[in-house]
Amino acid sequence: MRLDDAPQSGNVSDIRGMGGKLAVGGAGGIILLILGLIFGTDITGGRRVSNNPPDEKTRVFVSKVLGTTEEVWEAEFKKMGRRYKPPKLTIFSDQVRTGCGVAPSSVGPFYCPADQTIYIDPTFFDELEQKLGGSKAEFSQAYVIAHEVGHHVQRLLGYTAEPGNDQESVRLELQADYLAGVWAHHGQKRFNFIEPGDVEAALTSAKAIGDDRLQKRSGGFVHPEKFTHGTSRQRVYFFKRGLETGDVSKATLSKFFTVRMNRNGELQDF
Repeated sequence: MRLDDAPQSGNVSDIRGMGGKLAVGGAGGIILLILGLIFGTDITGGRRVSNNPPDEKTRVFVSKVLGTTEEVWEAEFKKMGRRYKPPKLTIFSDQVRTGCGVAPSSVGPFYCPADQTIYIDPTFFDELEQKLGGSKAEFSQAYVIAHEVGHHVQRLLGYTAEPGNDQESVRLELQADYLAGVWAHHGQKRFNFIEPGDVEAALTSAKAIGDDRLQKRSGGFVHPEKFTHGTSRQRVYFFKRGLETGDVSKATLSKFFTVRMNRNGELQDF
């Protein structure tokens, strides 16, 4: 991924190396426990605590990726006659206190709507590659960040899901994948940041974190009724659609995201 011409966002905080004990409780804790189940990881402390100082390369990379999302979404919101208010992003290690509760690294990257902040422990990308079969390539990491920014865009546009409605959750996650594709479409035109192999790397990661793949990894069986993020096939498809079209107007839950699944959890209405 080429980010030479990309601006650095001023909305990134790097608090890695603080360490500390983990305490998860309350409603926020429940949200984070669910996230841990989604990513198929041990929320009770499966990672080694690290107090290594933050590296500048990661901070700059994350800042530049977020900077590209800010410019793309500012322009897209302007087309809609709206003002884009960018999210904050916090890079952390081991655990972090958020508006949604105290989160361990094991939940993976997430967006907390309560404080409109994205939280990322960069060691997630090692696990994505080593344990889930994803790609650690820079554009693959950028896709993950853009997906979380997609959740912020959803909040600004008023897309929400009923609590406990897994079908709505799937639709929102696939919409966030589509919005990540929209970012890539317009970001490429603006910054020319996609290099050979980048899209394939992002698709590999999208495939690796589909519900069907994670369920098979954790228990060997696929249960479509328990999906929260969509299948590998769905996630790849909608990211590619966003990348191909760059059309925000198609990102409506009622029209574009009619998700019908067969018994194997595969999308039927391509």
